[in-house]
Amino acid sequence: MDDTTAPTPPETGEAQRLHQADAPSSRVARFGDDRPLVLDAGITLSPWQIAYETYGELNATKSNAVLVCHALTGDQYVASTNPVTGKPGWWDLVVGPGLPIDTDRFFVICANVLGGCMGTTGPASTNPATGRVWGLDLPVVTIADMVRAQVALIDHLGIPDLFLVAGGSMGGMQVLQWASAWPDRVFAAAPIATAASHSAQNIAFYEVGRQAVMADPDWREGRYLDAGVQPRKGLAVARMAAHITYMSEVSLHSKFGRRLQNREALGYGFDGDFQIESYLRHQGSTFVDRFDANSYLYVSRAMDYFDLAADHGGVLAEAFRGTKTRFCVMSFTTDWAFPTRDSRTIVHALAAAGAKVSFAEIESDRGHDAFLLDEPEMHAILTGFIDAAARARGI
Repeated sequence: MDDTTAPTPPETGEAQRLHQADAPSSRVARFGDDRPLVLDAGITLSPWQIAYETYGELNATKSNAVLVCHALTGDQYVASTNPVTGKPGWWDLVVGPGLPIDTDRFFVICANVLGGCMGTTGPASTNPATGRVWGLDLPVVTIADMVRAQVALIDHLGIPDLFLVAGGSMGGMQVLQWASAWPDRVFAAAPIATAASHSAQNIAFYEVGRQAVMADPDWREGRYLDAGVQPRKGLAVARMAAHITYMSEVSLHSKFGRRLQNREALGYGFDGDFQIESYLRHQGSTFVDRFDANSYLYVSRAMDYFDLAADHGGVLAEAFRGTKTRFCVMSFTTDWAFPTRDSRTIVHALAAAGAKVSFAEIESDRGHDAFLLDEPEMHAILTGFIDAAARARGI
């Protein structure tokens, strides 16, 4: 097992993205045959690796560690520049000096998920047994598998337990899995805009996306990297379909309405008359430059498979029975991908299990993506929760 930080490779664009799958610009912990990862699919993965970033300093008692879990298309660059896009961290409004997750106070860890494409073992990584990319030969992974990989990383860093685990959407699923499977290692948990299981509606949207990817002739049964091509059109459509669920009807109407794009009259064709069409096409085209198509299949499938109650006899409260973890659950009024009822289900289960839990439904017209944006109420609630938990922790 080793732990290194690779130098940023000189390539840009697609070449840079492909480089990241095996040799990320971030830190990476590599595990050999002595630390295999046992997956829910019944397969043991070895060797394997996990890419991560850290911010701040671990205190002498190792009591100030925070794990931030990313969503479907996120990565380890929560508060630092993404080496592929050159853009700031995806949660740099929340993680940083003086922010709700204050890197002047806490040692923050964020890892690329198992099945991802930014340095943790995924379908774009090299299969050591063949010397080729894994492609669809990689076993299907689950949220629980992602968390097991994170546990191995936390062990590798010598951290006995975490002060806080926080994340939104798929990141929130990981938070719930951490709190359920490793309750003695999570002092506080903040699952945001998430659910204890993927709804039929969400499964349906992601299935549309996966079918779009697999219908692209350049997908090549998942072996497109061997052929030197990318299923760009299919992945772009998948991103467009998913992105609609991240916004709200109110935000779509206020931002775009029926306004035309660079024209004064209808074009009577299919070139994209409306601003919303242009916006979605832009989202799709930029996404394919930074994300691997097979990773999209794997990670979205992991969300579909997540069902915390099913792992506990169908009773969600049993997933948290006896927990000492304190929780702050948040939802947004216009989030129709993970509506407030999903958060209330979590809160009711936590209350039934006797857990310490607070809940806030935040008024926002920004839909599911609100947790990633400048939402002062969410930031204030998270700050208050963290401050109170830190006092209880004595840090």
